[in-house]
Amino acid sequence: MVIEVLIAASIITVAILAASAVAQKSIYVAHQAFHTTQATFLLEEGAEAVRITRDNAWSNISSLTLATDYYPTFTGGTWTLSATPNTVGNFTRTVSLAAVNRDATTHDISSSGTNDPSTKLVTVTVSWPEGGATVTKTLQFYLIDIFS
Repeated sequence: MVIEVLIAASIITVAILAASAVAQKSIYVAHQAFHTTQATFLLEEGAEAVRITRDNAWSNISSLTLATDYYPTFTGGTWTLSATPNTVGNFTRTVSLAAVNRDATTHDISSSGTNDPSTKLVTVTVSWPEGGATVTKTLQFYLIDIFS
């Protein structure tokens, strides 16, 4: 009788521990998915902030130093790109610009060719701490001076 009680108690204990481990892992995965969704929205918002900055004046883009981190900031009723770091909750969002070259014959974007001052490669990055590591998501797109 005592042995049956010990076996039953052991089985129940193992089942409860397994269920709590599964619950803990599912909470962790849900938390990661929530952060990834937030990061996706911040990436899109960062891209829109750069486009709005371009729409206000191309000089807002062309005057920026290439390969430098900028931070989208909503001030004065519009988006600007600031050199002052800022965070949104646990998320750090940066914007970096790179020069774009075009083939002289086809005018296609290429790794060689001449610099096109009216086109920039924009990289928006969102990073955040997750489980002792830093997770990073990136969005790249070309930005063109459409008003000249």
